[in-house]
Amino acid sequence: MTVAIPATTPATFEIKSANLPLVALLLKSTDLAALSRELALRFGDVPDFFDQDPLLIDLSPLDAVVRAGASVGPIDFSALITLLGEYQLVPLAIKGGSPGQQAAALAAGLLPVPDAHLVPAKPAAAPATPSEAPPTAPLGALVIDKPLRSGQQVYARGRDLVVLAMVNAGAEVIADGHIHVYAPLRGKAMAGARGNTDARIFSLALEAELLSIAGVYRTSERPLPPSVAGKPAQVRLVPGADGDTLVMSAM
Repeated sequence: MTVAIPATTPATFEIKSANLPLVALLLKSTDLAALSRELALRFGDVPDFFDQDPLLIDLSPLDAVVRAGASVGPIDFSALITLLGEYQLVPLAIKGGSPGQQAAALAAGLLPVPDAHLVPAKPAAAPATPSEAPPTAPLGALVIDKPLRSGQQVYARGRDLVVLAMVNAGAEVIADGHIHVYAPLRGKAMAGARGNTDARIFSLALEAELLSIAGVYRTSERPLPPSVAGKPAQVRLVPGADGDTLVMSAM
């Protein structure tokens, strides 16, 4: 026997499931002074890199340090939240950590989310089904056709960057995807700025002051190999047992 039970729908609200895209910060040190220096080095010249992005603080790297037998210092979560806020990041949640760290994070207003999963920087696309709406077309590359002088900066947010003229020393080109410079590249080039390890840098004359892919960087303090210096070359990130490495090869 089927019984229908009358129900009342609230007139003022509804509750539904929702997905919130988060940026994840994998915290590898409790030294906030060192973190501040490295954040300034990475993002100090890119004030609009983040735009009030919600943030998950992942303490899993610190958990690995503890499991290896080393000790980590306490975390001042209030100071950490303030520091990240200076870069327009909004910390909302925490993953991992000891019970003491989780309690301190909760006291600072962070929500523990032990079941949160980090996604790859460039996840594979799932096959579409007939009932699914067509995917949104990705942004085309940002194309710059004028030389970039010292002090100028271009950021291709969420896409590739193509530069058809010289990038002079002191200029910066940044992209979440690939960077193509069809001219001498003498300034700073940062590809895969939001963690895309598949991003690459291409130039017709590689003379860069700084090269970076997904946060792994090389400065002019280490001269470029003669095989690529001033020549058409590409830069890519190659994983290894001792960490990721920037590999340069002539084209």
